[in-house]
Amino acid sequence: MKALNRNNIQTEKRPVKILQFGEGNFLRGFVDWMVEEMNDKAGFNGNVQIVQPLDQGIGDLLNKQDGLYHVKLQGLHAGKTIDQTKLITCVEGVINPYTDYKAYLNQGKNADLKFIISNTTEAGIAFDENDIDYSHTPNTFPGKLTALLHERFKAFEGASDKGLVIIPCELIDKNGEQLQKAILKYADLWKLSESFKSWIKSNNTFCNTLVDRIVPGFPKENIKEIQEELGFEDNLVVMAEPFHLWVIEGPEELEEIFSGPKAGLQIKFVKDQSPYRTRKVRILNGAHTALVPVAYLAGLRTVRESVEDLKIGAFIRETIYDEIIPTLDLSQEELEQFASDVLDRFKNPFIRHELSAIALNSISKFKVRVLPSILEYHRRKRSWPKNLIQSFAALLLFYKGEFDGIKTPINDDAEIVAFFEKLWSNQSESGIVEKVLKKESFWGEDLNQYEGLSKAVSDAMQSAVSIA
Repeated sequence: MKALNRNNIQTEKRPVKILQFGEGNFLRGFVDWMVEEMNDKAGFNGNVQIVQPLDQGIGDLLNKQDGLYHVKLQGLHAGKTIDQTKLITCVEGVINPYTDYKAYLNQGKNADLKFIISNTTEAGIAFDENDIDYSHTPNTFPGKLTALLHERFKAFEGASDKGLVIIPCELIDKNGEQLQKAILKYADLWKLSESFKSWIKSNNTFCNTLVDRIVPGFPKENIKEIQEELGFEDNLVVMAEPFHLWVIEGPEELEEIFSGPKAGLQIKFVKDQSPYRTRKVRILNGAHTALVPVAYLAGLRTVRESVEDLKIGAFIRETIYDEIIPTLDLSQEELEQFASDVLDRFKNPFIRHELSAIALNSISKFKVRVLPSILEYHRRKRSWPKNLIQSFAALLLFYKGEFDGIKTPINDDAEIVAFFEKLWSNQSESGIVEKVLKKESFWGEDLNQYEGLSKAVSDAMQSAVSIA
């Protein structure tokens, strides 16, 4: 079997247009896969230089393979099984700023550079007031980026056309705005010039984004078979589902220089990504959370078997199309297409998604993902949504700790678990509903104020598994 490197693979030489903070599975199976597609199908003609954001990482392993690796897509798309592999050649390699800070800063002097892309986890976009000396590697990602942007500002004497498009993928709301704020805080901490701060604000574009793709990562269980199939010893294979969506909030001209849509990719450039974030939280995440207690009490244990079950499958489809979609404001066509994609993703035969894993912190998830759909449905229809109310009732039964003689896998804060243990030990079901709905620390308000909600949930508890 051949080693995977550029001695054994002929690759095209392209300018580095993207500096990417993060070498993990998600960026390699999402962003870098897209860049490869854009090079192949839309004439993007750009490569990616990766920066390892932490001292420890897989940079050395990626450099050993000369930046090469394969993405293997497996799942369902439009009802058809997808199983395909793509060699990623657009990654130049990885720089570790902890071992070669000068080489890292020199990336800022690259005239071809157009984009900064990052995924440094939700905690990565942070400001550290103790990060006071940028003559050596700053601790945080925003600190590192500030140092690089300052180097670029000096190298090109503040030229307006040398600003960058900054596209963070961290899973926090308004990620672009949060990153810009952190950079400006570092500029103040380090007493950098007002002209630099003005250049940051006026000549660099910070995009808020939403990313969506399940990337299980390295297939350690069957890597030998995959390597045999590839004919190369690739130790960095990334598994991902076919579905992908990247919503980027920014100026319209971005589409001309970041040519994802021309390559047939689901990259949307929008003025406001909020409706797409709401769509994802309500349909994808909300359906997951609404499904778990109902399906688990019905004796099912994975997402796929739940969706493929005759009665539970019908339940979740009705929930999405009849109760969640009517509460959203995007076009019916967009909402129904996304819902269809979600159901394909739930049925992915290559991923075993345990209901017990999704059940983690179900109370807080229900508040964010499901409760808004219940209340919005009632506001618009003047009635309570039957299936979502059924899920609410099943959730309370799930938190009893056992159902029909079988233990339920509660995994939540100790205070929440203790609250339900005490409640179920000495209350009737109607009393339980009233007390749970009253718990403002759970829901942010007393839900008993909504006329008929307590009765609807109490009635549903009497038939919480009737659909099974």
